[in-house]
Amino acid sequence: MYFNGHYHLFYQYNPKGAVWGNIVWAHSVSEDLINWKRVEPAIFPSKPFDQFGCWSGSATVLPGNKPVILYTGIVDDKQTQVQNYAVPANVSDPYLREWIKPDDNPLIVADNEVNKTAFRDPTTAWLGKDGEWRITIGGRKSDTGMAFLYKSKDFKHWTKVHHPLHSKDGTGNWECPDFFPVQVNDQNGLDTSATGPDVKYVFKVSLDATRYEYYTIGTYNSEEDKYIPDKGMVDGWNGLRLDYGNFYASKSFFDPSNNRRILWVGPMSLIRLIMMLRRVGLLIPRKIELDPNGKQLLQWPVAEIEAQREDHAGLSDKMITKGQKIEITGITAAQADVHVIFTFDSLDKAEPFDPSWDRHDAQKICSQKGSTVEGGLGPFGLVTLASENLEEFTPVFFRVFKAQDKHLVLMCSDASRSTLKNGETSMKDGKDAYRPSFGGFVDIDLKDMKLSLRTLIDHSVVESFGEGGKTCITSRVYPTLAINDKAHLYTFNNGTEPIRIEILDAWTIIKPIDMNQ
Repeated sequence: MYFNGHYHLFYQYNPKGAVWGNIVWAHSVSEDLINWKRVEPAIFPSKPFDQFGCWSGSATVLPGNKPVILYTGIVDDKQTQVQNYAVPANVSDPYLREWIKPDDNPLIVADNEVNKTAFRDPTTAWLGKDGEWRITIGGRKSDTGMAFLYKSKDFKHWTKVHHPLHSKDGTGNWECPDFFPVQVNDQNGLDTSATGPDVKYVFKVSLDATRYEYYTIGTYNSEEDKYIPDKGMVDGWNGLRLDYGNFYASKSFFDPSNNRRILWVGPMSLIRLIMMLRRVGLLIPRKIELDPNGKQLLQWPVAEIEAQREDHAGLSDKMITKGQKIEITGITAAQADVHVIFTFDSLDKAEPFDPSWDRHDAQKICSQKGSTVEGGLGPFGLVTLASENLEEFTPVFFRVFKAQDKHLVLMCSDASRSTLKNGETSMKDGKDAYRPSFGGFVDIDLKDMKLSLRTLIDHSVVESFGEGGKTCITSRVYPTLAINDKAHLYTFNNGTEPIRIEILDAWTIIKPIDMNQ
């Protein structure tokens, strides 16, 4: 949340090790979203209503400039979940170091119609036209994903609405829901309680079954307290995703100081974070807005990251032919910000799209059509975190297909050859490192014969934004050779259609200041 000139980031943290468990709400404070100061944990298990765990939740700033945290408490060893609140001990403290959990907790206890072990992650509250606050809480009823809806006049006494805000059969347990308004044809963000004629709504959930996130865009009927996805929107597996990579349990908030909504990326596969802790990179918060086409969100790294740039390198009007790669030198390739626009003269060489492929499973297609598999129009893009002899590399690239009805642009971030290390086990067979080839399609008309790509590289994180943030893919990788000054960065083309680099800009990203030193 943003409060009195500071950004406050609360995050689930295990002080006893790099595995999930013993969760407390760690707390860091910043003035610019980049340089952070760690302060004391805001919430930790200490009372009967959370003695077995303090799980996720949200912050809301109430009228009178009063911040409140709502969070899920675990009350027993059966993982029975209740909803609690906490308030700052001293609102005048700019860092809000100490938080109090009043004894009138819990505020919300599941009734007999709710699965008490799948009842968590309350959202930021929004204020209705009737003067009542509303929140939604994730869960399930049998195999139906549920966003339970609660209302309150005073933020303490909550009543369950007889119907959910939204639900969907066959999607299983919903975690970490997020519900917020976005403006039509406007880049500015909106407060969670905002309404109006040019406002759409976004509903996001993290699916327990897939460990990925999905969202829809629609309308909110405030009279009936129902969210209705727009026609063509899909809940669940075949729906839109905020990020098509290693990405889960994200959370957004409204930043009133800059009139923007910011997305905080979630834990990037907690199973994988058990792995190596050295050289761990960080993900950058993203500004989110509604695409002018109204059909999806756009995401872009917050502008503050640009103040960390140094050592610029660039290319312009450079042709790359089949099998060619060009190294980008003069920057620190292990810690970089790269923005490139690729152009081409024709779509004639686009490969036919196999009708047996699933258009909703871009990841599988990326695994079959990697960066070294020659094509027609593509693959072309960047090779990040590459060792000198390419024993290790993580390519981010495009490949264009011709389907019966239109051209399809596939974007991939392929971690399959990112490391020589096999010590980290996969979730499936326990035999090899978890290094998938992530992928998503980019919804774009190619009439301009160009595609843009921005990639942020931070040692073990490769964040990529296709075509202005229409498609985003995050990969977590752990190279053993391509580290620090041994990492290399290239642009490449393995397609028969020549690719022109209209412009490429790259910078070293200097590390944020550790404000605790």
